[in-house]
Amino acid sequence: MSVLFPKVRKPREWDYRPIYYDPEKEARKEKKLARLQHGSFREEHEKNMTELRQKKQSKLVFWLVLLALLIFAFYFIL
Repeated sequence: MSVLFPKVRKPREWDYRPIYYDPEKEARKEKKLARLQHGSFREEHEKNMTELRQKKQSKLVFWLVLLALLIFAFYFIL
């Protein structure tokens, strides 16, 4: 059967998606690029590290308060 009807591949289909101009997206890109000037990488890193420390500290405080409440509750219940 392949001798009489050889297998022929279909040509690739045209898949065109137009790129539309989005002024808000362009403004975000420009703002991000403006922040990342020379020397600002260190500042961004320090800012991120302080945020991480604050998150860790708030989580620690939450768990300590929860533990204290549980101990208090078990002391008076039992």
